[in-house]
Amino acid sequence: MLERKLISFDWALKKLLRNKANFDILEGFLSELLKEDIKILEILESEGNKEDQEDKYNRVDLKVKNAKDEIIITEVQYEREYDYLQRILYGTSKVITEHIDKREPYSNLVKVISVNIIYFDLGQGDDYVYRGIIDFRGLHTNNELELSERQKQLYKKEKVSDMYPEYYFLKINQFNDIARDKLDEWIYFLKNEDIKEDFKAKGLKKAKAQLDIMKLSDLERLEYDRYIEQLRHKRSIDQSNYDAGRLEGEEKGIKEGREQGIKAGKEQGIKAGKEQGIQEGKLEMAKALKQDGVDLAIISKTSGISIEEIKLL
Repeated sequence: MLERKLISFDWALKKLLRNKANFDILEGFLSELLKEDIKILEILESEGNKEDQEDKYNRVDLKVKNAKDEIIITEVQYEREYDYLQRILYGTSKVITEHIDKREPYSNLVKVISVNIIYFDLGQGDDYVYRGIIDFRGLHTNNELELSERQKQLYKKEKVSDMYPEYYFLKINQFNDIARDKLDEWIYFLKNEDIKEDFKAKGLKKAKAQLDIMKLSDLERLEYDRYIEQLRHKRSIDQSNYDAGRLEGEEKGIKEGREQGIKAGKEQGIKAGKEQGIQEGKLEMAKALKQDGVDLAIISKTSGISIEEIKLL
């Protein structure tokens, strides 16, 4: 049996999870996703944290530093972006350059993990959780390039991919609501804003207690209602624009198709007319030669008309 609705995770990122007392909620989610015990040290400023009049149109993200001095960007995105893959590449690159002084060696570059919770179709694929890493493989042997033992000691990394950004995509709308493991329990919550009684995933128990709509203050509930209404309004506008564009495209396509059809029909008619005229001319010539007593084999060779057809003339 489902519990009553909880607040949406994106609003929680924006408001509640920035409070250190609630770090264990986000820690739980990240621990289940990354398959390790994540401890958050601090919240870092990010574009998605800024409070301005564009909040209702903006993505929501939260940038944190964990106990391993890695930076984890958790982002919730509802709006369709065809260049989303490029944008998150830019985002991780920007974070890397922001967190190193120009006098520091490259070995001090920060590891960035980009976690993307998306509610729109991104690319093609039948899974709902994707992980992307960077590794290098031989063109001839397909073997993976590995760190030397000295590099492992110096950089405290085990693999080359550990030094590069890491990406996760959770395609929420593609989840079928069947929770097979603890990560699925989190994804179920992200999709349905509900947590079942038997869910055991790390952080969900705290989330259930802290993200209950009924436990919000009057001011928080007012802010949340306003946020949801703004989000709903934006989606309605986007859907209307999409539908209008689709209909306009269909009408334009039908018109252009009709014009192209007429043009093609004319061209085909002219071509067919020419062919028919040529054929009729050949028949008239064959008929005249036959009347003059010319051998049928000669007439057939000259006109290209079969002897059987000539006999019928």
